[in-house]
Amino acid sequence: MIQRLERQFAGRTLSLETGRMARLAQGSCLVQFGETVVLCAATVQDRSTHLPFFPLTIEYREKSYAAGKIPGGFFKREGRPGEKEILSARQIDRPLRPLFPDGFMHETQIACFILSADQENDADVLAMLGASVSLCMSKIPFNTPVAGVRVGRIKGTWILNPTFQQLEYSDLDLTVAGTEDAITMVEGGAIELSEEEILEGLKVAHEGIRELVAFQKELLKDHSVPDMAWSPVEPNAELKGRVEELASARVSEALSLADKQERQQAMAAVREDVLGKLADEDEDWSSHEKDVGEILRGIEKKSMRSTILERGERADGRGLDDVRAITCEVGVLPRTHGSALFTRGQTQSLGVVTLGTSRDEQRIDSIDSREEISKSFMLHYNFPPFSVGEARPFRGTSRREVGHGNLAERAMQPLLPAYDEFPYTIRIVSDILESNGSSSMATVCSSSLSLMDAGVPIKSPCAGVAMGLIKEGDDVAVLTDILGLEDALGDMDFKVAGTREGITSIQMDIKIQGLTFEIMEEALGRAKKARLHILDVMSQALTEARSDISQWAPRIMSIQINPEKIGEIIGPKGKTIRAIQEESGAQIDIDDSGIVKIAAVSGEAGARAREMIEAIVKDPEVGRIYEGPVKNTTTFGAFIEIMPGTEGLCHISELQEDRTERTEDVLKKGDITRVKLLSIDEKGRLRLSRKAALAEDAQSAAADDSADGGSDEGDAAE
Repeated sequence: MIQRLERQFAGRTLSLETGRMARLAQGSCLVQFGETVVLCAATVQDRSTHLPFFPLTIEYREKSYAAGKIPGGFFKREGRPGEKEILSARQIDRPLRPLFPDGFMHETQIACFILSADQENDADVLAMLGASVSLCMSKIPFNTPVAGVRVGRIKGTWILNPTFQQLEYSDLDLTVAGTEDAITMVEGGAIELSEEEILEGLKVAHEGIRELVAFQKELLKDHSVPDMAWSPVEPNAELKGRVEELASARVSEALSLADKQERQQAMAAVREDVLGKLADEDEDWSSHEKDVGEILRGIEKKSMRSTILERGERADGRGLDDVRAITCEVGVLPRTHGSALFTRGQTQSLGVVTLGTSRDEQRIDSIDSREEISKSFMLHYNFPPFSVGEARPFRGTSRREVGHGNLAERAMQPLLPAYDEFPYTIRIVSDILESNGSSSMATVCSSSLSLMDAGVPIKSPCAGVAMGLIKEGDDVAVLTDILGLEDALGDMDFKVAGTREGITSIQMDIKIQGLTFEIMEEALGRAKKARLHILDVMSQALTEARSDISQWAPRIMSIQINPEKIGEIIGPKGKTIRAIQEESGAQIDIDDSGIVKIAAVSGEAGARAREMIEAIVKDPEVGRIYEGPVKNTTTFGAFIEIMPGTEGLCHISELQEDRTERTEDVLKKGDITRVKLLSIDEKGRLRLSRKAALAEDAQSAAADDSADGGSDEGDAAE
């Protein structure tokens, strides 16, 4: 049965429809907002898996036909997901995953297809809504409706689900997901907003989320599908009791080791010892190695959390508010344009900046825009296996790497100079060399330092910190600068990046049902304190951008020309511009508006290219003497090119003082001669005179001789 409900939301019509498309999926929903349409379908396997994690996958795919486009490339079809698709899939995954019941290990998939894109409304929050409806109406044991909204602010006015055009004027772009009772996921960027303003935006978002949850409940009230039969994957109770008896005390000792590698080695020793003792007691236990590992992880989690809540002690000995020791180095690589090494505890990021020209911009063909988008700032995050002491194959860029890079990119984007003031394409690469928690926030710090080392005049230095949470009933502990262990076994990963003035990037993931605004307020306040401390340490290495860019970076100069002269610089089939680039060694880019950008590592090359371009585009001046080749001769005179593409007539009577019978007696085609521009008529024709130029040159020479003679006489008199 087809069911469709419509409501007004954020000033536009929002509709939810079930029963018409994808009916063989366990649950499906068609969401329409404006003229953007998303189809979401949820499916599940009946058999449980034996993986050590819940196998939930989210696929968010943009169809080119949604915007009336044909994909580029040779195959002319959609390929692997792009960055936007990966980021949107992660945004949907993070608020849904914690709401599945513990122990549910059936492979679950949610597919979100963008079927129509009106290029005004973003489909990602609509897909989050459709995914929730699809799950709640299915046999999958997921019964807590979730919704997501985007929040913007223009001149102090909060806007729910702003359009792409409105976001261009907004000082905040925040995606928030949650349930009826609490917020479960936050991600976005801002232009140095205060903690109080961020909290206000979250409250506005939650009001919208509640409205969408109520809309879902109205649609789902007639969809009473019983949950599928399933049983939690749990280890043998007797085995669990025996492992806890053998390992609990030793796990607590291992967790007291501050060094990550020592702690891991101690835990590995506990595991091997427990497995050995169990095998000696009963040979059947030797086949339960995987279960033993899960039980030990549970013991580790319980021990770590109780130590923090009961004694306020963390694995590395820090207090709840303490930031790990920090070291900062800049200019560590001699031939790069800018570099910095940021180390916080056992987390280390090498940030490297490369400056390029407009030709290095990234071209993005998106269904959210009618035209191809150019991107002049990129931040790429890499997480090699050795950063965590592992030997794994190097594969393509993971979804996690894309997400962490985007988070750091959001943090730095509002602080970059305007492109007109600093016309460079900027690429930052963060290579994580060590990782023990919060490597994305270390990336923010290394990126800020490397930009300043490269001479990029950023508005302010930027730093980031990750906050954690341990919550058992009414007992709550907020942790500053979390370790990898506290991230994995804790309840929250709340990353906040910004300057001394305010927040520029934020991301929150939780593993519990939701957070109160009181806890978020406390976490934001402590994050600000930690951020200011980190900025103080960073300032000891570099306080502001260097006064000049690297000698190895291209120098870019811009000149504005008359757009009508662009063709003269390019020349027939690009002949002129290629000749300028070959002769000068500079790279030249011309915008349709008439802005010419000249890039060259050598200052002399750039100056030479500019001189050649100005010679082409400069308008001829009456009374000025020019030198140029004879392009053609006639019975009545010679045509001489005084500037590239600009010719004038030197009449036969203006060739010399004496009478001239034939033009060729004085000038032949190809000769180089000096001429004076006498006039330009109303039709733009130039009248030249070789005779006047010769006379003026003679007068100038005579004046020079006279000046030299006077100088000699003065010397003699002395």
